[in-house]
Amino acid sequence: MATILATAIGVGLGLLLSSKRLVGRDLIDAIATAPLVMPPTVLGYYLLVVLGRRSLLGHAWEAMTGSSIVFTRTGAVVAATIGSLPLVIKSSRAALEGVDRALISAARTLGASPARVFFTIQAPLASRGLVAGVMLGFARALGDFGVTLMVAGDIPTETQTAALAIYDAIQSRREAEAAGMVAVLTGIAVLALYSVNKLTRRRE
Repeated sequence: MATILATAIGVGLGLLLSSKRLVGRDLIDAIATAPLVMPPTVLGYYLLVVLGRRSLLGHAWEAMTGSSIVFTRTGAVVAATIGSLPLVIKSSRAALEGVDRALISAARTLGASPARVFFTIQAPLASRGLVAGVMLGFARALGDFGVTLMVAGDIPTETQTAALAIYDAIQSRREAEAAGMVAVLTGIAVLALYSVNKLTRRRE
C-alpha cells in the first residue's frame, strides 16, 4: 500500500518538478525530498505532531473512521510512504526531465491535453526510470525502521514490520529467526538494486 501511494504521489510531484516553468521548484524539491536525509526521530516527530490525536488531521480521521492514525496499520503505511516518497520523486523527476521536450511541444501543438501527453509520450519514454524509482521506493518502505517505530509502534500481528521483527528477534536472542529474516530482506534489497541498475543503464 505504501508503494502504491508513494508511486501516485511521487510520480505526480516528479512531473510537476520536471517543469522548468514551475516557480520555486528547487525549494519544493528540497522540502519534498528532505525525509531522505532527516534523522528518523525528527521525521517521526513531525508525523506525530501532524497526525496525532490532538492534531486537526488526526482528529478528523478519527471522527470519520473511528480509529486513530498513530499506532495502527494506517500509521505504518503512512510512515513507509513518507520514507520511500523522496526516492520515487527523485527518480521520476530525472526520468521525466530526460524526455525530449520537442516531442512534448509537438504533441501540445497538435492539441493533445496535458494528461494525454503524459500517458502517451512522457510515461512510456520515461518508463524505465519510473519503474526504477518505484522499486527503490518499495525497498525503502520494506526496510523502514525508525519512523515506523515512532508513528506505528511495534505491535505484533498489527504494526510490526519485517525490520521491527528482526530487532525484536535479536533482542529476544532468537538469532536463527533473525538471520532468516535478514537473509530474505538482503536478497530483496540486492535484487531491487540489480534491477534498478539494469533499468537505468543507458541504451546504446
